[in-house]
Amino acid sequence: MSYEAAINRAWDGLAKLNTAKAVSVKFLADEYVVDIEAKKILSSSCNAPAKDFTAILLLHYLAVKLKGLPRLTGVWLPFRELSGVEGYLPAFRKRAIEPLIRKYGRDPKDILGVLNKLPAEKADGADVAIILQAFQGVPVLLKLWRQDEEFAPDANMFFDRSITAIFCTEDIVVLAGFVAESI
Repeated sequence: MSYEAAINRAWDGLAKLNTAKAVSVKFLADEYVVDIEAKKILSSSCNAPAKDFTAILLLHYLAVKLKGLPRLTGVWLPFRELSGVEGYLPAFRKRAIEPLIRKYGRDPKDILGVLNKLPAEKADGADVAIILQAFQGVPVLLKLWRQDEEFAPDANMFFDRSITAIFCTEDIVVLAGFVAESI
């Protein structure tokens, strides 16, 4: 499906919810104003329209949020353990994991610098771990391991099991890419 078709379908879904004309959505370090009536999404930080893949993610999230986000389960799953992800594993690794390893592989503690600029907090696990609030009700757990004599540096992203009630697999890959890019 093309971006245009996916965006139009998402707008149509929102229109059926009979909601307010405009809604604000926090996504990572930015806030977006979603004008449902005008079918426009603007970044509050730079007053620029959201790019298509950002718009799709925001619209899909907003549609679920307006109906009611699922409760967090507290069960963290790596991407590979979410159902139906087999064909997306290479894309996930390329978009999400490899950038983390390139950026933080030498010194995983450097990731703690994002705690001052993103909605994130330090967590337990691995050599360094943080929980980032990508959206309200959509936490992402990042774990990093430093290189040692036996193993190369490694990283992984974990998602609360509830994410599959919010996003499809492709959206989760896009979200993971945004997370990796933002930190």
